[in-house]
Amino acid sequence: MSHPVQHGGRWRPRLDRPALVALLVGLVGVGYRLVLTLYTVPVSNSDEATFGLAALHIGQGRERPVFLYGQHYMGMLESYLAAPLLAVAGPSWPVLRLPMLALYAVFLYLVYRLTRRLYTPWFAVLVVGLLALGPERVVRDQLTVVGGRPEVKPAVLLMLLITVGLATGTVRRRRLAVALFGLLVGLAAWSDWLILPYLAVAGLALVWAVRRELLGWSGLLLVAGFVAGVAPMIVDNLRAGPGEDSLTVFREVSTKAGPLPQWSDRISGGLLEGVPLAHGLCPVDGCGRWQQWFGVIYPVLLVAAAVLALLAYRRAADASRGAQAADTPPGTQPGGALRGARVGPVVQLALVVGAALTLLSYVRSPLAATSPLDNARYLSVLQLSLPAVLWPLWVAALACWRGTVGALGRLAGALATAVLAALAATTLVVTVVFATTGTAASRTEERQARELAAALRADGPHEVYGDYWTCNRLIFNTDESVVCGVLDGDLSPGQNRYRPYWRQVGRAARPGYVVEVDSPMDRRLRRLLGDRPDAAPVREVGGYRVYHPDTPVRPWR
Repeated sequence: MSHPVQHGGRWRPRLDRPALVALLVGLVGVGYRLVLTLYTVPVSNSDEATFGLAALHIGQGRERPVFLYGQHYMGMLESYLAAPLLAVAGPSWPVLRLPMLALYAVFLYLVYRLTRRLYTPWFAVLVVGLLALGPERVVRDQLTVVGGRPEVKPAVLLMLLITVGLATGTVRRRRLAVALFGLLVGLAAWSDWLILPYLAVAGLALVWAVRRELLGWSGLLLVAGFVAGVAPMIVDNLRAGPGEDSLTVFREVSTKAGPLPQWSDRISGGLLEGVPLAHGLCPVDGCGRWQQWFGVIYPVLLVAAAVLALLAYRRAADASRGAQAADTPPGTQPGGALRGARVGPVVQLALVVGAALTLLSYVRSPLAATSPLDNARYLSVLQLSLPAVLWPLWVAALACWRGTVGALGRLAGALATAVLAALAATTLVVTVVFATTGTAASRTEERQARELAAALRADGPHEVYGDYWTCNRLIFNTDESVVCGVLDGDLSPGQNRYRPYWRQVGRAARPGYVVEVDSPMDRRLRRLLGDRPDAAPVREVGGYRVYHPDTPVRPWR
């Protein structure tokens, strides 16, 4: 990756050509996302605002939440990362998202390091180039503060790099590395349970690499690190009431979707929509048929990657045994050298199995069939396995261009080259279209939300009711100077994640109502107000109507 050169009496690393290209491409990817962050693209929403409000409360010392307000299974690590920044700068969407941008940069660096260790330098450059691109669906998962995915992906990559380093002997402080591995597992498990398949395969790879060491102090440190990372979840679950523990709540959420669609519908939604969306091949509103091809070949690539990993494992084992038989004195143990030679294929296989388990878990859910566009975000962790998935294509293409295969191999290599080119071209086109024409709607909606917040902050009312997607974003935009209680479309109490807001609005003698123009809530409110003198809205701003009746309208009472 780098070579030391003497300069001015000091030795400094010099990047080789692949590392330099990867660095430049990575900087372009980070810069592109920095611009989007500064313009609050993708658009903010009340889910993200809930994390932002929690970060404000943490920074002010008011709260120490373990899980997202109103639920018991989504960790709040992102809020803790943003809390110091918001404590200094105040509520701001770009400031809230800055830690996510930093996590993306770390993710790019780690994926390059791991891909280079497992495969080849120029292949690592290709992977970084593809991950530097990103239309709305991809950058939304990377930049918005909605829990889990931005932080767990770097954690898994670092775990796998630790495993490789331990097996090859390049890690000096081995016990400390094992403890860090355990800490990362605990933090990731607390943050987002969707990463559990990758945590499982990473853990198995570690056990394979250092199984003897884990019987001593290293094993105790691994457990201690895990307990430290997952401690917030453990403490919260010990205090939870009946039916409010994380496992019970998560199980209820996962089984609320109604009748189970057919397997064919779920597989179709997962492969043909979810996989291309998660890899940036489609716009956010769905995949055309010409963009679904990657989902069709994805299982084939997983099988091919597994076969290549198993073949590499056997070749490495045979080569190590041959070298040991020639050079090792009788009675010595060649296990360490064998593990160092075989750890690369083991980690490759872990990436394949992690992707397969994640995909299988997703298609078991009814949401894969009933709402594939909204739930493709759950497959964003498949980016971890992109190097393993594309490796068979790279091997075939390289063999073709080097002329080391026959006619059938050249045909397969030409096809693999075409697939890689199509993948890069499709991702680039969708990214450019989004960056040039797809940000206008987000910027317009964001401007309207700021106009609404500014109007209410200046002139009131300061206690209002609104729908879910209005309330917490309004509270965050006004730095809690306007407090909002959530109502459903029929003006019944809705999903109020942070109950103190609902209670504060409930105590207000004259609350206002903020509703989208001509929405079901707007029409229902006008019918309830009827011919009252205060039935007319106070004003319209940013696509909303603001009502402020003399007497409150609370039909649920």
